[in-house]
Amino acid sequence: MVMPWPLPDDSWFRPEPDPPGPPGEDVRLAAEVAYRIVGGVGLRARRITVTVQNRVAILGGVAPDVDARQLAGQVAWQVPGVVDVCNAVRLAAKR
Repeated sequence: MVMPWPLPDDSWFRPEPDPPGPPGEDVRLAAEVAYRIVGGVGLRARRITVTVQNRVAILGGVAPDVDARQLAGQVAWQVPGVVDVCNAVRLAAKR
């Protein structure tokens, strides 16, 4: 008899993940992250988009250099309620 191997998501040793917050929570977090990025030093004139899904901030757009990209990610991490950040901001092409 072959015992079925549990899938990676079927762990008996870790608790269930946190349930998603209320639907308005993601909208509030996206607004808060965007507000802080706009107010951040060196990020005011950058084209950075913010979306939030299940308390995960997803950053997109274009930054002129690595420092601006990292700063956007750091600002998003500092927002209370954000559990993860996906920094998909691309670097602008050199001319």
